[in-house]
Amino acid sequence: MPDSLSQTFSALADPTRRAILARLRQGEASVSEIAEPFLGQMTLPGVTKHLKVLEKAGLVSKGREAQWRPCKLNAAPLRDAAQWMEDYRAHMEASLDRLAEYLEAVQNARSATPTQHDTDTPTETRP
Repeated sequence: MPDSLSQTFSALADPTRRAILARLRQGEASVSEIAEPFLGQMTLPGVTKHLKVLEKAGLVSKGREAQWRPCKLNAAPLRDAAQWMEDYRAHMEASLDRLAEYLEAVQNARSATPTQHDTDTPTETRP
């Protein structure tokens, strides 16, 4: 069984599922409301399969109000994914800062060292 972070990233890998999450950011919606923009491209069962993937990853939960099954966004797995990425972002920024310092040192060393062209004495040219 994949860990929750793997399930989150797997669920986010599909553009349809990201679009569903974007819709749910606006508030709860029924399955048919969520499916409406996709019905020209896929069937209602196809949208339901995407919702099941999102539910399995913990990104969406379904409630129960009489006959209505409202879906809502659960942001906790997104926070976990964002925290995981933040740790790597901090590492990459530190690496890039070290690279920038190294490149600046190399550039300064080159500008301080005279080149062969700078040390050449002009030679006379004969007509």
